[in-house]
Amino acid sequence: MPEKNIPSKIIFATNNLNKVIEIRQSLKEGFKILSLKEAKINIEIDEPFFTLEENALQKAKTIYELSSQPCFSEDTGLFAEALNGAPGVRSARFAGENASNEENIDKLLSLLPLNNRTAYFKTVVCYISKTGIKYFDGECYGKIITEKRGSKGFGYDSVFIPDGSEKTFAEMDIQEKNKFSHRKKAVDKFIKYLNG
Repeated sequence: MPEKNIPSKIIFATNNLNKVIEIRQSLKEGFKILSLKEAKINIEIDEPFFTLEENALQKAKTIYELSSQPCFSEDTGLFAEALNGAPGVRSARFAGENASNEENIDKLLSLLPLNNRTAYFKTVVCYISKTGIKYFDGECYGKIITEKRGSKGFGYDSVFIPDGSEKTFAEMDIQEKNKFSHRKKAVDKFIKYLNG
C-alpha cells in the first residue's frame, strides 16, 4: 500500500554528497531530503553484507532506529560479466577498505579482459517508515571502456558507457545521466510509491 501520510522530510542515510545531489535532482517539489549531516547524525554505517538489499536495509534501519523518522538508503554496485559479477556489492571497496575511486577503477581495468567489457549498474533503495520496509531497484546496462573519460560524476562513471550512448557517465551532465541512470530508475519507483 502507498503511504497515507506522505512525510515532507525524509532522511537519506548516506554521507555521500554526490548521491544526495543526484537524488535531489530526481525529486519533484514537496519532498525535502535531509543528508545525515543535515539531520545532525554523525555516524558511519558498516556495509558487511553480500547483497545490495541487505546493505541498504542495514543503513536505513540504523538511522530509523536512531531518529524514529522516515528514512531511506541505497546501495549500488557495478557488476562486470567477465569477473563473475565483481566488483558488485564491494564496488566502493574493490581495491581495499579505504580505496579511492581511482584505485578501484585501476583495479577493475587491470582485471577485465579485452574481449568482454559488458557490465551493469544496479541500485537498491530501502525505505523505512512506520508502515514498514519497502525496496525499489533500478539497473543500467552498458560496457566498461579501457581508459577513463570525463570529469563529472563519481565512482566508476569515467569508465562506464550506458547502452544507447557514446559517452561515459562522467562526460554527461546530471540531466543527461538521469536518462540512463540506475539510481534515477530506483528513485523514480520510490517517488511513485510516495505519491501513491
